[in-house]
Amino acid sequence: MSQINIHSYSSDWPSHFDRVKVDLLAIFFDRHVQIEHIGSTSVPGLAAKPIIDVLLGADSLPVIELKTPKLQARGYQYIARYETDLPMRRYFFKPEEPGLLRVNLHAVVLRSTFWLEHIAFRDALRSSASVLADYSSLKSELAARHPDDMPAYTAAKTPFIRSTLTSLEQKDGR
Repeated sequence: MSQINIHSYSSDWPSHFDRVKVDLLAIFFDRHVQIEHIGSTSVPGLAAKPIIDVLLGADSLPVIELKTPKLQARGYQYIARYETDLPMRRYFFKPEEPGLLRVNLHAVVLRSTFWLEHIAFRDALRSSASVLADYSSLKSELAARHPDDMPAYTAAKTPFIRSTLTSLEQKDGR
């Protein structure tokens, strides 16, 4: 198990994402994709683990799978075992390198439920000071409670995320 280390927000995180996005666009140059910065490092002012979470949306999973060798050639490691729980996602990570943060790449079908929920939660954190404050407090509490248990830390955030998404759906009348 790895230690959960939450860092104060860094204004450098968006530039790390920008470099990743340029690299991914070079790989997917011949395909229609959309690339978004998600996760806590994408929210100004939010403390986070210094990991850049990237959401890549493509027209289909085969489009993503076709580019797996090119992603691997650029240092991304494909982790197929997570597809048991999330078959709609192809997950890659790129280990931290000198001057570059670790990257978690979540590749999904553009405008799928996975895509829409991750964008909606990010945008809720960016647009609501109270949601941001509540989530920040929860993350700090959970990191203290589960300092060496990433699965427990992640699972314990799920009710807050679900509640936020449900609240957004109710506001939108869905």
